[in-house]
Amino acid sequence: MPAYKKISSNIQQLTINNPNSEGKLIWLNIANPGKKEIEYLRKKYNFDLGHLHASSSKVVSERPIVNNERDYFFMILHFPIFSEENIIPAEVDFFVSHGYLVTLHNNNLPALNNFFNYCKKEITNLASYQFESSAILLSEILEKLIYACYPLLDENGRKITEVEKLIFAQAQRRSASKILVLKRNIINTKKIMQNHKNILKQLTSMDSHVVEKMILKKHYSRLVEQAKRIWEIIDLQKEMIDALHATNESFLNYKMSSIMKTLTIFSVIVFPLTLIAAIFSMRVEGGMPLLNNPIGFWVIITSMFLGATLMLWIFEKKRWL
Repeated sequence: MPAYKKISSNIQQLTINNPNSEGKLIWLNIANPGKKEIEYLRKKYNFDLGHLHASSSKVVSERPIVNNERDYFFMILHFPIFSEENIIPAEVDFFVSHGYLVTLHNNNLPALNNFFNYCKKEITNLASYQFESSAILLSEILEKLIYACYPLLDENGRKITEVEKLIFAQAQRRSASKILVLKRNIINTKKIMQNHKNILKQLTSMDSHVVEKMILKKHYSRLVEQAKRIWEIIDLQKEMIDALHATNESFLNYKMSSIMKTLTIFSVIVFPLTLIAAIFSMRVEGGMPLLNNPIGFWVIITSMFLGATLMLWIFEKKRWL
């Protein structure tokens, strides 16, 4: 039976011990690692200080890292998570060796914590219980973390559909801000996931003391396929949001063109009328027609009205309206 032990408030230990096989497997799950947790790992497992420093919760790695040391395998991976409306990377550090696996994270990946809690209750259902292999346990953890990306991608897909409806409902201003947020989130997701496929391919050649290489390759090849599928979905979503952005811009440009056309027509009509009004307002004695005519004002107004009507008719005839 699995033995669970809470070493400290941030360190949990799970011992996987299959009575039908020799040896045992220990999984240390460490949340928000600080100086105490780093010192514990240094003394107990003699990890490289550089790797321990990289695993501190105060240090965020800018890129995935894979190092194969003499006594252990060290890896840093990022997975996308939602923080309010933004997608940000959540980091997980792995120390893997014969008989143990250590995960360090900032306690912001529910999939990892949920899987650890599941293992405490249903450990016999796991492949790692059968083989007692840290490499198999790593593949199961990665599988849960990768599958946890699908709800996030589904949420992006739902928002893309929402934006599409807004665009064709002529709500361009509302859709513009949503498009920018979506574009940023999709780009961030792509940046976070871009190296997963290559790293998982490297893991297919991992060696194990207790599991045949073909079994390991089968487990990690399945993860490679899932990483490819996620990448294809991200690419598709990026193409869709780019197309919606272009469509929204076209609608905005069309509206702006319509507004400018209306203003131009109004200006073309009003300018001659303003010119006529300015000419007849000069009041030149003896030279201005209709100056002393009792109906001169109405003649001018009528002429201006007929001129405006004529121009509107011309615009309508040429289909400029």
